[in-house]
This record gives sequence, C-alpha cells and structure tokens, in this order.
Amino acid sequence: MKLKKSKLSHVQVIAIGFLLMIAVGTALLMLPCASADGHSAPFREAFFTATSASCVTGLVLRDTATAWTSFGHVVILLMIQLGGLGFMTVATLFYLLLNKRMGLRQREIMVESINTTQIGGIMKLSRMILIGTFSFEAAGALLLSIRFIPIYGPGKGLWYGVFHSISAFCNAGFDLLGGMGGAFCSMVPFRDDVFVNLVLMALITLGGLGFLVWDDLRVNGLHWRRYRLHTKLVLVTSAILTFGGALLIMLLEWNATGKDLPFGGKVLTALFASVSARTAGFNTVDLGAQTDATKLVTVLLMLVGGSPGSTAGGVKTVTVATIVLFGIASFRGQEAPTVFGRRLSETARKKACNVLFFNAGLAIAVSVLLCGMQGFDLADVLMETVSAISTVGSSAGITRDLSPLGSYAVVLLMYLGRVGSVSFAVALLERKAKAPIRYPEETIIVG
Repeated sequence: MKLKKSKLSHVQVIAIGFLLMIAVGTALLMLPCASADGHSAPFREAFFTATSASCVTGLVLRDTATAWTSFGHVVILLMIQLGGLGFMTVATLFYLLLNKRMGLRQREIMVESINTTQIGGIMKLSRMILIGTFSFEAAGALLLSIRFIPIYGPGKGLWYGVFHSISAFCNAGFDLLGGMGGAFCSMVPFRDDVFVNLVLMALITLGGLGFLVWDDLRVNGLHWRRYRLHTKLVLVTSAILTFGGALLIMLLEWNATGKDLPFGGKVLTALFASVSARTAGFNTVDLGAQTDATKLVTVLLMLVGGSPGSTAGGVKTVTVATIVLFGIASFRGQEAPTVFGRRLSETARKKACNVLFFNAGLAIAVSVLLCGMQGFDLADVLMETVSAISTVGSSAGITRDLSPLGSYAVVLLMYLGRVGSVSFAVALLERKAKAPIRYPEETIIVG
C-alpha cells in the first residue's frame, strides 16, 4: 500500500516561513553584540521583539533605541522589511536577480502571500511591488534625512531616515528616538514638526493601501470609473476612517492631550493619531493620557486596520465595508448590496464575518486573560490586545509590565494577526470533510 506524500498547503508554508523568520531573528537578537549592555538578551525579550518586528507590529518590552546596538537595529530593520513585504515577495526578488523562472507552486504561494486572486501576471505584479516599495522607502528616507541630519549629523541622520522610512512604510511602528526624547517616546519629539508628520503619514498610507490598489492606480491613473470595485472600496473606506477618526479624536482630546496645543497642532496630532492607528503604531502624544473615549475610537480604528494585500494588519477596510453594506442591504430588504454598479457576493459576506469574528474573539479572549491575571485597566488592555492582533503597535504603556504568560499571549496574537487568524485556522484543519448526512432544517428565534 503506497502512502501519499504529505504536502503543505500554501497557508502552512507561509505560516512556517514566518516562524522560521522569527526563530532566526530571536537567535540573532540573543547574541551579546545585539544588546547595548553587552550581555545576551533574555529569550523572552528577544523572542517578543523578533515576533513584533517580523509581524510589523511595534510592541516592545525594551526600548528599541537604547536597549539594542547598531547590529540589533539592523537585525530588527531586516525583519521589518521581510515581514512587511512577505518572505515570498523577497524570494521573488532572488528569482528575478538570478533570472530564473518560478514554478507553479511558488507562484500559487506568492498569490496567497500578497492576498491576490489571479496567478496570471504574478511575476509582473511582484516586480511592481518590489520597485514601488523600494522607491517609496528611498524617497521617504531622503525626505526624513533632511530633518534628521541637522539634528543627529550626516551618518546618524541618514540612518535614522532609512530606519523610520522603512518602519513607517511597512506599518511597523519601531523607532530610534528613545535616546532623544526618553525611552518609549516614539515620535513625540517631532509632535510639532509638520514636515516629519506629513512624510510619515504619506508612507503609512501608501503602505496600507495595498499592492493591488497601487497596480490599479498605475494602470488607470485618475480615471475613477476604470478602477476595480476593490480599489474604490479601499479608497472610500480609507478616507472615511482617516478623516472621520481624526475629527473624533480632535474633539475628544480638545481639553485633554490637546489642551495646550494651538488649533493647527490639534488638527495635526489628531490626523497623525488617526492615520497611525491603521496600523503603524507611532504616536506623537502619550496614549496612556488619552481619554477612554479616544482609546475606544483608537481600538476601533486599529481593529479595522489597513487594506488587503498591504503591509498593514487588521481585519481590513474591505472587510468592514462589506459587513456594513450587507447590513444596510438587510435593513432595506435587499438580498445583496450593490455599490458602484456592482453586486457583492454572499461568499464575501461570509468571509468578512469570519475574519471579524476570529480577530475580535481572539482579542477579547486575551483581554480577559490579562485583566484576570494582572488587573490592568480594561481600556488599556483592549488597546494592547487589538493592537497585537491588528499588528499596530500602539500601547497605553502596559507592554513592559506584562507577565511572561501575558507576553507570550500577546506574541501569539501578533503572529496570528500577521499570518491571518482565519487562514491559520483553516491551515490547521486542512482536511475538508463533507458531512455524509444533511440534517433537517429547523427555525430558531434570532434577535
């Protein structure tokens, strides 16, 4: 009797790839040359940082600027770049450089990795992703260096420009400003710097739109009618969340963190907070000092996150748009919603509900665990757990106070958030078994 060879699914390959990336990163960060104190970093701290960097989250147990050496910073930046692009995209770069053809299986994994649907033209799309990513990051690095070089000097200023450009574009939220503004200060030292704020917001937004949207904009320019439905939903939903979130945050923080700021400063900090919440993790004000209402708005923005096929996390803009549109259609008595002259499928609704249910459920489960074990404030815990599952990196300051069990629970959220909680669950239950019997249907009372 012949045994069938076990073959990993595409999602399993991606999940294992991220695990290997995290394992290598942990080993490198545990080297004495990676720690500023010259000693080997504890496993928990190195593992947490490697996971956060590979999953482009930004939550840290140690201040990035002061706890790690230049070698450690390079390791973290490489993991951010690999995690943001996806290791299969980077593998495609080597295929292109070596002038080799990708096999069908590699192309299928690439399709899954960047969350697209068509295998045709995947190499062309991959090339566009690589060129676009490095071009945007290079432009961002040069622009940020204009501000950083006068402060830190040529070498350090240019390095800071490169690091923060890649971190912003990949929606990672790691920063090296702890030595300037104090540990865990993020972008607070540049709160009033309009130029730095605008450059970072542009990089975060470009990274969070998604590679398919880039391709659509590149091909069709400013011709709105020619855009795919996916692109239209991404652009409209992103605009509503960004500017609507900024307006709410500005009003809620008017007499709180924004009380000493002029009107222009209130607008700038609120807009930066709204953009960064989806899902970069930078902050220009102390998030722990914000009102509970603002924290709730931030949690909702983080839960949504960026768009499919992007460097951002979250349940994604199109997911939320689909659920909202189906809800409106249900109230109107319609079977399926129509938007921009197109009808949404029932399959899209089911997938959107699954994604939202799994992500919100995981965040709530770990929130209960952290509140029960350590007694943190609920608003702070929700910000931490949703930030982790949505790979944001925003925190009210409780990350470094997490117990070992709590920190490993947050690590699991970051990993599942990057790989995809629903996809991971499907990968574990890869065998699709059809029920031999279809049971009779019975009506139940709902609502």
